[in-house]
Amino acid sequence: MGTRAGGRRTGPKCIAIVGPFASGKTTLLEAILARTGAIPRQNPVSSGNTVSDHSPEARAHAMSVEATFATTEFMGEQLTFVDCPGSIEFAFEAEPVLAACDVAVVVAEADEKKIPALQLIMRKLDDLGVPRILFLNKVDKAIAGVRETLKMLQPASSVPLLLRQIPLRKDGVVIGSIDLALERAYVYREYAESQVAEIPDDDKARELEARFSMLETLADHDDQLMEQLLEEIEPPKDAIFDDLAADLRAGTVTPVLIGTAEKGNGVLRLLKTIRHDAPDVGATRKRLGVPDGNQTVVQVMKTIHTAHGGKLSVSRMLSGQLADAAELFLSNGDTTKVSGIYKMLGKDQSKLSSAKAGDTVALGKLDNVRTGQTLSSAKGGTKPLFTLEPPQPVFAFALRPKERKDEVKMSAAIQRLAEEDPSLNLHHNQDSAETVLSGHGEMHLRVVRERLEGKNQIPIEGHSPAVPYRETIRKSAQQRGRHKKQSGGHGQFGDVVIEIKPLPRGLGFQFTDTITGGVVPKTYIQSVETGIRDYLKSGPLGFPVVDVAVNLSDGSYHAVDSSDMAFQMAAKLAMKEGMAACSPVLLEPIMKVEIVTPSDATSRIIALIPQRRGQILGYDARPDWPGWDVVEATMPQAEIGDLIIELRSATAGVASYKAGFDHMAELTGRLADEAMNANGKAA
Repeated sequence: MGTRAGGRRTGPKCIAIVGPFASGKTTLLEAILARTGAIPRQNPVSSGNTVSDHSPEARAHAMSVEATFATTEFMGEQLTFVDCPGSIEFAFEAEPVLAACDVAVVVAEADEKKIPALQLIMRKLDDLGVPRILFLNKVDKAIAGVRETLKMLQPASSVPLLLRQIPLRKDGVVIGSIDLALERAYVYREYAESQVAEIPDDDKARELEARFSMLETLADHDDQLMEQLLEEIEPPKDAIFDDLAADLRAGTVTPVLIGTAEKGNGVLRLLKTIRHDAPDVGATRKRLGVPDGNQTVVQVMKTIHTAHGGKLSVSRMLSGQLADAAELFLSNGDTTKVSGIYKMLGKDQSKLSSAKAGDTVALGKLDNVRTGQTLSSAKGGTKPLFTLEPPQPVFAFALRPKERKDEVKMSAAIQRLAEEDPSLNLHHNQDSAETVLSGHGEMHLRVVRERLEGKNQIPIEGHSPAVPYRETIRKSAQQRGRHKKQSGGHGQFGDVVIEIKPLPRGLGFQFTDTITGGVVPKTYIQSVETGIRDYLKSGPLGFPVVDVAVNLSDGSYHAVDSSDMAFQMAAKLAMKEGMAACSPVLLEPIMKVEIVTPSDATSRIIALIPQRRGQILGYDARPDWPGWDVVEATMPQAEIGDLIIELRSATAGVASYKAGFDHMAELTGRLADEAMNANGKAA
């Protein structure tokens, strides 16, 4: 025993702070920075003056909306903490951070409603292989005991939650903690280092029981410790600390520390655990598969566009060294040049002359570099270490500047915002001529709009994107179309007879001809098809026409006056008159929807689906996700626009969905009238 961990990992470390919304992540970061002397005092979140509240949007909504980086020193070692947003709408901010960090501090509290959100975070850490420490916050306000709380939280974690501290109480009030490894009590002092004390006699039995439980869990991975416990031999303290460090680094346990970040309580023990037990950049290199060698390898965690300093790429130095003005290679072989190296403390930066392995720094003006990319000093670059895959968007709006002169400015601003937030999706809908921005929730896109209007000074108009309605026909008809015009010189003449028939759903458009005797020359048959296709872009109801077959059966031509354009016009006239006789009907897109939800909210989700004209196909337990279900349904696209708002409201902000086109279905009555009126057509 005593050699599993291989000693303390020194050097710079990067620590992600994650957790459910409003669990106290920003408060914990403030407490850490105040305790390490990076800031003069701990600012309460309510003041709107914390390191993470440097954006107007964060202050306005009292929530973190982007990852915030802060580098400090503790006991002679450099630590960079990254405060990641807790809302699921901004959760994607954490992905490139978690990929390159050494350890995560998961901030949680004794709130059963937040367990699904905690489970989402823990699952992401599992997927990325990131070791984690759980900081059980707000212990002074918890009603349940700590061990009862851990039983409640354990389903959210795939590995055992290992309690390292228990509360020290006096008259029912938490006044400190008892460290189970050190067997020492600490009495809290507000915003100051705790005072060491003896374990009270009344708490010794409770401490021994909790300590034995901790050692039993550690013994699952240490045969020698297991033998000592069976033989009732007291294991050496240094061996216990070695096991704690080894199991944290291996990810086989999640150590649990307690405290109240708002008062700075428990922060010092957390910092010491990070310093002594957490892995370093060497373990992160191994996890990411950084190639051996002397080259510099850099992973980009976040892109920021500053008002005066331009673009900054906040990056983790995984190996090697980096000097200002150094040349780096992207994975595709392109080159980029560093223009400034900076240490980050929220919105503030201080310039550095160089960076080394383990450092988390901002690199200036890497214009062709994006978040999630891997840079290297090796010519030709190195393979990407991490693939950034944004989840499917669940909310969208169409936007345009209030003034046309701002169109180019808006496009450039959105491009910068998309560099900062790769989860944004922007596309131009050719059918509706709309610019559609999509993301991960109503608040997500609200913040984007606020940044366009505030930071970029571009007034925006926004509305729900148009639904891609189509129209088809129920009956067949035959129609002649004749275009004849004489205006001196060559005239225009085209004459066609067409047969219009409905097709089965999904077959689109088919064109044939049964011309005999050359009544319509082959030269002009293609012109007829072109005219018909042009008409089908907007049928009698005002929408593109689908599932229609048209046959050119007869017609006539003039040797001098007939032309390509004349037959196109004749075809359009025939379609315009003939389609009205074919009982046109509106079609709406129906989507296949897969909703993931905590099981205790499944009944509420099932109840809301019919309210949106949806049909439930079934539901089942979500594979490998205890306490979650998957609900499958079909639903009109028109009803999905704000679906995510209702889903999140019913599930404490954690449900989500995926949707894909399934089929088109007829739409009649009031809803069809509304769709046509909105499109500028009378019903």
